[in-house]
Amino acid sequence: MGRNIEIEFKNMVNKENFTKLQQYFQIDENDFIIQKNHYFDTHGLTLGQKKAALRIREKEGRCELTLKKIAKNGVLEINQFISDEEANAMLWENILPLGEVRDELILMNIYPESLEYKGMLQTRRAQVSYIKGQIMLDHSSYFEQEDFEIEYEVDEKDLLRSKNDFYKLLNELNIPRNHADNKIKRFFDAKKEGSH
Repeated sequence: MGRNIEIEFKNMVNKENFTKLQQYFQIDENDFIIQKNHYFDTHGLTLGQKKAALRIREKEGRCELTLKKIAKNGVLEINQFISDEEANAMLWENILPLGEVRDELILMNIYPESLEYKGMLQTRRAQVSYIKGQIMLDHSSYFEQEDFEIEYEVDEKDLLRSKNDFYKLLNELNIPRNHADNKIKRFFDAKKEGSH
């Protein structure tokens, strides 16, 4: 846990190309796991304005609280595992657990009591090793819409080479390059559009 820099290349794909990627990496339905991202921000969306994001991720029976902030080479992630009780207290009673995430938010002048639960995005994710990183195939659902994406998460030492490897893969499979906003931006854009 603690802090790490996340570097990933992303590409939105249609359902057909998602299936093509699944076949290419020999991923079957049993390889997908469900993760639920619960997002938080202030009433005035202060975190988003500061290019930061806060979520609880439920995955394989565990809950992880993550604060993401833009960093020089990628995204700084501050992570801490929390209990089901702490997750429920945050979701339903607006009580943020003690720890590094809370401390960092206060340093950013965001006070725990100002946070509100904004909703959930669910992702079916399959993950495989690829060259010097991890490929993730994500099928996400939120606010009665769905999308498909491929992510390639890498180490910052191999940035340029990894970028080339990722685009070479897309070219080989004849998959068009499509910009991919991060999930939290897609979630909040959809929320705003539908005023959920």
